[in-house]
Amino acid sequence: MMVRRMPRGDMVVLNDAAPVNGHRPSVDVLFHSVAQEFGLTSVGVLMTGMGDDGAAGLGAIKSAGGMTIAQSEESCVVSGMPRAAIAKGYANRIVPLDGLATYLASQYGSERANSEKKEKDKLEKAESISVSHRD
Repeated sequence: MMVRRMPRGDMVVLNDAAPVNGHRPSVDVLFHSVAQEFGLTSVGVLMTGMGDDGAAGLGAIKSAGGMTIAQSEESCVVSGMPRAAIAKGYANRIVPLDGLATYLASQYGSERANSEKKEKDKLEKAESISVSHRD
């Protein structure tokens, strides 16, 4: 599973590629594509899980200038995935599970709301222009 910027909007793309780190879909593949496509504007959150899938991808997001967040080990059911990213220095922030939603909303909620409002306003303006040209 990867993300791609497409002419009609951002898309999730599924494929039949070989497993990576023994997984398909692989969090590493997803996060590498996020880093490539969204760079500075990307946010990666790595939560509870076994093994180290996702750690390298989180590192790619960090290298691209994006924000990286790992769930705190003590709040994980299985801490392998976030622990691997934390140990490699790939997590900009370490947040407990019960604080993740609040943290994300406080950091990124208004940006999304503003960008969605701008997009809606742009569409409404485009619609009003096309309606006025039909008259």
